[in-house]
Amino acid sequence: MAMTASASLRHSLDAGNQALRSLMTQMEQVVNAHLGEASLERKKPEALKVEAIRTNSDSTPPDGKFLP
Repeated sequence: MAMTASASLRHSLDAGNQALRSLMTQMEQVVNAHLGEASLERKKPEALKVEAIRTNSDSTPPDGKFLP
């Protein structure tokens, strides 16, 4: 009885796994097609400038407690 239940569960899990893989493949194709269309319609994106965040070690309150 345990062997039958195990086989049934395995079959169910395998079927679900196959369905999930199929959906993921379809989703990937749709996203790739959509991104391909979007990149043709838009101009080249500009480069972003990233600035470093500066921290001040003196920013700790005198009592050592931070307000929420």
